[in-house]
Amino acid sequence: MRTSRLPQLDAPLFVTDGGLETTLVFDFGIDLPDFAAFPLLVSDDGREHLRHYYAPYLELAERHGVGIILDTPTWRANPDWAARLGYDEPRLDDVNRGAVDFVRNLANEWPGVRAVVSGAIGPRGDGYVVGSMMSAETAASYHEAQIQAFADAGADLVSALTLTYANEAVGVALAAMRRGLPSVISFTVETDGRLPSGMTLKDAINFVDEGTSAAPAYYMVNCAHPSHLVDALSADGQWRYRLKGIRANASRMSHAELDAAEFLDRGDVLELAGELQVLRSLVPDLRVVGGCCGTSHDHIAAIAATLV
Repeated sequence: MRTSRLPQLDAPLFVTDGGLETTLVFDFGIDLPDFAAFPLLVSDDGREHLRHYYAPYLELAERHGVGIILDTPTWRANPDWAARLGYDEPRLDDVNRGAVDFVRNLANEWPGVRAVVSGAIGPRGDGYVVGSMMSAETAASYHEAQIQAFADAGADLVSALTLTYANEAVGVALAAMRRGLPSVISFTVETDGRLPSGMTLKDAINFVDEGTSAAPAYYMVNCAHPSHLVDALSADGQWRYRLKGIRANASRMSHAELDAAEFLDRGDVLELAGELQVLRSLVPDLRVVGGCCGTSHDHIAAIAATLV
């Protein structure tokens, strides 16, 4: 492994950015086919939009004296989704490597901020619906090229976001281990606190930990409102100590409702911060907090101010 101890595991609080894609679409007015942000990396205008998105998060991290995990804009930059957008394997590899360089160079403009560069990957399929499931080895093979690109470009870790079932998570962890990168697994849950596959969060985390020697550095939940997690976090056990991050949606709506929504539900900024503070009392070792769909730097600033 490139590092056996990530800085966010020893700090009281690290933040993440918020809802990259929803901000680009609803606030910046940018069309993102297939909800893919990575094509913006290939043009000067696109990179400027991304810089305009990330900069306020670095500024608030500096202002509140917290570290920040910066995910690359590559949630959709895996082979199946990229092929739909006309990217072959060599071009996709260049984009994934360039994404790490882009985020790293941007972070370097804030030398006083402790920034961790995370190579972000998303599910092979839809982020809300399970669809076809892969075996763990198939998933490892599928995601390996993207993880290799992150490793070659010098990412600090790889984060798999919005995973819907456990075998894909095992595959990501295996591929990351083979390429020498620490991994973070972030599941999404429905309003009942279960993964879209129907598995409980407790069982999913235990399944991954027990199913591979390539245990992730830690686990997260993203693309869910804090109220969707309260029941799930009532299950006792050591698994709760493995959950160290939450990236919350602004909205209480279900995934199906969010998919059908024509307008962005930004929720209540201060209320969201307060609800994450409540979750902090339910998660024994919560270290990383941030946002997902519908959240902006305003949400993350309020969360940082509340939890610091």
